[in-house]
Parts: sequence; C-alpha cells; structure tokens
Amino acid sequence: MTSAQRLSRIYGRVGLNEVTAETAPTDGDVVVIDAGWVFDESLIRALAGRPGVALIDETGRVVAANLPASAGADLSVVAADVPRLTAMELGSAYNSELRKREPPVLERLTPETVDVVEKRLFMGSYKGVTDLVTKYVWPAPARVVTRWCALAGLTPNMVTFASFLMVLAAFWLFWTGQYGWGLVCAWIMTFLDTVDGKLARVTLTSSKWGNVFDHGIDLIHPPFWWWAWFVGLGALGFTVPHGGLLLAIVVGGYVAQRVEEGIFLSLFKVEMHAWRPFDSFFRLITARRNPNLIFLTATTLVGRPDIGFIFVAAWTAICFVVHGVQILQGLIAPKGGVTSWLSR
Repeated sequence: MTSAQRLSRIYGRVGLNEVTAETAPTDGDVVVIDAGWVFDESLIRALAGRPGVALIDETGRVVAANLPASAGADLSVVAADVPRLTAMELGSAYNSELRKREPPVLERLTPETVDVVEKRLFMGSYKGVTDLVTKYVWPAPARVVTRWCALAGLTPNMVTFASFLMVLAAFWLFWTGQYGWGLVCAWIMTFLDTVDGKLARVTLTSSKWGNVFDHGIDLIHPPFWWWAWFVGLGALGFTVPHGGLLLAIVVGGYVAQRVEEGIFLSLFKVEMHAWRPFDSFFRLITARRNPNLIFLTATTLVGRPDIGFIFVAAWTAICFVVHGVQILQGLIAPKGGVTSWLSR
C-alpha cells in the first residue's frame, strides 16, 4: 500500500470521513494528515479525539493536526499557540492488546526508508508476550511470507483457513501414528497462525469474524491433537504406563490452565502473563501448543513419541500448579498491586 491507501483504511476503522482540500467542510474540526509519513492507527484515533492539537515528528515538524476547518489544510503554517505533541505524548507506549511496550509508529516514508518502515510495521504487529517459538523463531520467515501474502492479495482469513486444514491433517496423522508428517503439518499450522494475525494488522484488514475464526481454532484444537497423539501411540504398539491418567492430565490440564488464565483476568483485569517479568518469561515455556510440540518433536526424532507424551503430561501438571500459585499471589497482593509491568 501507499501511505495514502493505508491512511484511507485507518480513516474507515476509526470512523473518520475522508475528504480532500476541495471537499473539506467549512466549519467544525478537521483532522489534517501528511501522507508523507506512516502513522500508527492509535495515533490517528487519539488525534481524532483531541481537537486543537498537532502531532510532531522527532524533528519538531507538524505532520498531523486536529484543527478548525477555517484554519486550512497547510500544516506548515499551524499557529504557534496550537499545542504540539510527540507520538509518545499523544499515544501510549503500552499496547494492552499485544501485551508489549513500544512507541507508536511514526515514520517518514521515502523510497530509501520503505524497507525500514515495512520492518517497523511488521514488528509492531507482533505480540510482546508469547511462546518462545513465535517470539524467536518465526519473525524472520513470517515477515517474508506476510509480505508475499500482501502482494499476492491473500486475505488473513485465507491464511487462517489454510492453517485450519493443517489442524485437521495433523489430527488425522497423529491419530494413525504418522508422527513425522503430522509434526510437519502441525508446525506449518503454527507458522500460518503467526502469519495470519500479522497480515491482518499490517494491512489493516482485521475483522471480528477473522478474530473469532483465528482464536477459536487456537483455543480448541490443542487437546484434540494430544488425544490423537495418544491414540497413535497405541496404533504403533507403544504402551504408556497409566496412559488414561496421563491423557486426562494433558487434556484436562490444558483446559484447566486456560480457565486459570480466565480467572486471573476476571479478578484483576490484567493478563496473567503480563503481570510481572517472571510471568512474561513463563509464557515463553508454559504448556501451550508450541512448547509441547518441541517435546514431541524432539522425542519423535529419537524414536520415542511415548516419552514425549509423558513429558508433556508432567510439564502440564507443573504449569497448572505454577498458574495456581500466580492466582494466589494476585489475591494476596496489595490492592491495586496487580498491574502489567509493561505499562509502568
């Protein structure tokens, strides 16, 4: 997209009517934007709610303003008495949705800075608190694939649907004991799960349905994979001691941990994994899909998928206890003491 095309999408998302200098109203307030810069959506949204202020870049140049229509559209002659705010003063460094602290995007767009701006937008779309594979392994290849998808005109929902097909394929392959190909499909799914969200955010095409589709798949499929993995062990002749109990721990533990996270959020209005630095670190390795797949992949490579299942059960039980302790710690913390360390 050009900067102007990106701005048009932002206007629609924040409820602004796009006008030109010729069609601008003669009274009321107007938001004037210089399309030579790339703006974080949050900045335009904040500016729309702040009449009588101007946004400046790091050099002090006015790049956007919310002014009376009578003031005209020339940002170079904004009156000296108009308050000038930086991106950090107008917006917020803390993004609660993505659970991270990062300055809002405000970048000059020139032919020389296109790559830098694209990288900044892509990394700005990444969650700050997530698992170690998503955080450290996928960013570089995901940026390439996300850019290719955008150029090819693929929508986020198309990518999500492809990941859903990988969910089904992995389930069937695990069920029949074809762990090698099943893991290939599972890892492709986790990669596409990274790409679809980034594609939606960088192209400003996220939707309520897409959010439900994507997060619904993420929430529901893991216990079915672990169940299929257990069935596949029997198909290959592996005998797991206390297999029924371990299956209950793996599947029930996954559900219980998500319930624990919901309880924490309901009690304290803060994501459990965004409370303290330890909580964010523990999110890297907690018994969610990607860390569990690391256990299963490593043990399958040495011919012992049954040991991987036992490891997953043990780690699930440990994580369940850790999350329970986190809830108890929140309950005994001083009033108002449970806030995200990223927002401080």
